[in-house]
Amino acid sequence: MTAMKRNRHDKILEIIREQEIETQGELARVLRENGYEVTQATVSRDIRRLGLTKAPGRSGKLRYVISPDRDALEADKYARVLRDGIVSVVPAQNLLVIRTSSGMAMAAAAALDGMQLPEVVGSIAGDDTIFVAVHSASEAEQLTEKLTAMLGL
Repeated sequence: MTAMKRNRHDKILEIIREQEIETQGELARVLRENGYEVTQATVSRDIRRLGLTKAPGRSGKLRYVISPDRDALEADKYARVLRDGIVSVVPAQNLLVIRTSSGMAMAAAAALDGMQLPEVVGSIAGDDTIFVAVHSASEAEQLTEKLTAMLGL
């Protein structure tokens, strides 16, 4: 997924959390007001990809909401990619050096980014290695423990 699309998706989620958006046209208008050049067709695809559904809002009218299962599905998808790809996690000062199966580093790094872990500042992936920058050496240790427990390493 491109950074532009990821940013737009994040903005859509922010908008529907803060406002009662009833239609695709209304969502497209709010996105344009926030600097995103979108068509209704793009918004329609985004709604489908984000798994948004409609539920009654405070006014009783149907509005877009995040599907209750969406977050659980996303977390499971990320965990599956990490379990399938990661071979080892080793802290090195404020970095984690993550070894993956050959060709899996990019997918695993994207999954880590998608999890939006508060300790993670950023990551760089090659073919079978990911460098993950965190704020401190202690956070590197904590994140290593969290990941190894989650992955059963």
